[in-house]
Amino acid sequence: MKTTRKCRAMLAVGLNLVALFFSITAFITTYWCEGTQRVPKPNCSKETKSNCINFNGNGTANSSNPNLVHYSWETGDDRFLFRYFHTGIWYSCEENINGIGEKCQNFIDLAPASERGVLWLSVISEVLYIVLLVVGFTLMCLELFHSSNVIDGLKLNAFAAVFTVLSGLLGMVAHVMYTQVFQVTVSLGPEEWRPHSWDYGWSFWAEDLDIPLPPEEEEVSLLTLASTHSETGTKRTLEARLKDGFSRG
Repeated sequence: MKTTRKCRAMLAVGLNLVALFFSITAFITTYWCEGTQRVPKPNCSKETKSNCINFNGNGTANSSNPNLVHYSWETGDDRFLFRYFHTGIWYSCEENINGIGEKCQNFIDLAPASERGVLWLSVISEVLYIVLLVVGFTLMCLELFHSSNVIDGLKLNAFAAVFTVLSGLLGMVAHVMYTQVFQVTVSLGPEEWRPHSWDYGWSFWAEDLDIPLPPEEEEVSLLTLASTHSETGTKRTLEARLKDGFSRG
């Protein structure tokens, strides 16, 4: 029974650690959503000689370059290109079409003013989610490695289960609120930033896989709690019966 209880406690600690890893990874990365943006091609210059517009052949770029575009005023052909972007809670990064690397800007500044309050609530909920996971992990470790008293172990297990439940609720709220803010920003955000096409990225799916873990931890913790409580109750009943038998004898 003691071995089974310890295995359950170790399983709960492992699930908490996985949830903590996924939540921190999703929080600090910028791949919640990714896609392409339709942006005008830059004018050709000495620095930009490809994927640019050459106005009637008067640009400074070499006209033999196959990536150079001869702009037609009549039809407006080939004025745009599609650049890759990815966005997280904190930053939105776009491909630098004029050079190497990416350009990043604060996603909070991109969100419409009406949605910034919701976005900040999402950030706060995500931070509290991680904090509660850390607290739950600490309590589980204390119960597993440093609690020699059964009653103290029961108390630590109960508190860990409570913190785990709260963390799961906050994680789900943060997830939903950020998704809402991003979708509104796609429609009402700055015109030069609005995506042409987009989908959820690996950070979003990491967070999505992470949310069901706290309920699983809670279930394991409650099973451990119930098992320990039952074992303690049975032990006390046997001790009481033995004492009663000795007293009669």
